[in-house]
Amino acid sequence: MTNKFPSKEMELTHILVVSDIKVSRIFYEELLGAEVINEYGGTSCVLKFQGAWLLLVTGGVPTEDKPDVTFETPADTKRVSHSMTIRVPDCQEAYETLKSRGVKFLTPPKDWGAEIRCFFRDPDGHLLEISQVGS
Repeated sequence: MTNKFPSKEMELTHILVVSDIKVSRIFYEELLGAEVINEYGGTSCVLKFQGAWLLLVTGGVPTEDKPDVTFETPADTKRVSHSMTIRVPDCQEAYETLKSRGVKFLTPPKDWGAEIRCFFRDPDGHLLEISQVGS
């Protein structure tokens, strides 16, 4: 099957609703190494992150194009409907590097055989994972 819908030149942008653009920008830029591409009026920030686009936006009420949708930060960080995984060559090394930058992990890396992984949260509680293919 060819992947031509809606066009060949597609790119994925992941949107995260954040409570404070400045705090989240610093987290993704300085701690995780994302590149800031643009910022708009203190309510959104476009980042290039690990080969993908990441759009940080502050919460908001429904609009004409999304009439019954409210953007808000996670209400309960113990319940997750999505997560992002960053594949790394050495999970322990990435863990130590990020930990030294102030990233707080749920646990140290765990070896599950097929993969080694550990999880952390951004300032608003969005779950992220670093993962290494196991041996």
